[in-house]
Amino acid sequence: MHIFGNMFFLYMFGNNVNDKLGHIGYLCFYLGGAVFSGIGYTLISSNPILGASGAVAAVTGAYLVLFPKTLVTVVYWFIFIGTVEIRAMWFIALKLIFFDNILMADPSQNIAYNAHLAGYGFGILSMMGLLSIGLIDGGYKDLWFMLKQWNRRRQFHGAVSDGYDPHKGNLGRKAVSSRVENAPAISPQQQQIIDFRSRISGAMNSRNASQAAALYLELLDIDPWQTLPRQLQLDIANQLMAEGQWQPSADAYQKFLAQYSDYEHAEQVYLMLGLLYSRYLNRPQEAAEYLSKAKNKLSDPNQKTMCRQEIDRLGNK
Repeated sequence: MHIFGNMFFLYMFGNNVNDKLGHIGYLCFYLGGAVFSGIGYTLISSNPILGASGAVAAVTGAYLVLFPKTLVTVVYWFIFIGTVEIRAMWFIALKLIFFDNILMADPSQNIAYNAHLAGYGFGILSMMGLLSIGLIDGGYKDLWFMLKQWNRRRQFHGAVSDGYDPHKGNLGRKAVSSRVENAPAISPQQQQIIDFRSRISGAMNSRNASQAAALYLELLDIDPWQTLPRQLQLDIANQLMAEGQWQPSADAYQKFLAQYSDYEHAEQVYLMLGLLYSRYLNRPQEAAEYLSKAKNKLSDPNQKTMCRQEIDRLGNK
């Protein structure tokens, strides 16, 4: 049962961490989690242990940092059976770490709780470190970004409540006199745009990608030049393609490239645009242009083969 639980959580959380780190990075991280959880265990206990729980805990801790807002569906059995959705951050921190390994720890069961805790610590701290120095691509959903936003709000509230003098520093609360200029009022259209962008982000955070895509198309009816934050814009473009909305999807990818030209995986977007223009929109010239850009940068052998085959197919038309 213990092994089954390990494999279940490794499958549930590990795939997304693997996507984020890449195959080699994920393998190195997993082995590092096994080593550091073992070291953490031996610092506290001298009993021999065998198992992969510490490495799985490291992967779970990494998931907490990388995808804290993702909703996890939990099945419960209390008088009746039902399901409830909980954010990954709270499920992992409260249930898997605190409840299972601290509050309900039972030494008589011969379970290496200390190895689990060391693994969680390694996973959380290593991912926070990699995000902080930019070795892995962050986004608006990860824990590092959430902490930075919280710190900015804290500094802002502190500056506003205590007063700020650039020459004398922060001297605490002080009375000031000033003339308040009337700020330009937000137009109804601007307010509508702000509301739509907030609703799109909320829908995507709630894993309702279909609703987010529909709201995005409504936003473009108000202002066709709107572009969302990087990961959100890419997620919307992918969702539109998955729904078979070929032209809106291509337009969303185009906006993404125009706004985020320095995206480190731009070749993936080039490939998607090439396939869209080639297979669905019957625009062979643009398809060949994007496929050629993708071919020179793709690293995945299967994608490179598909790209070359599509270019050859266009050439034979």
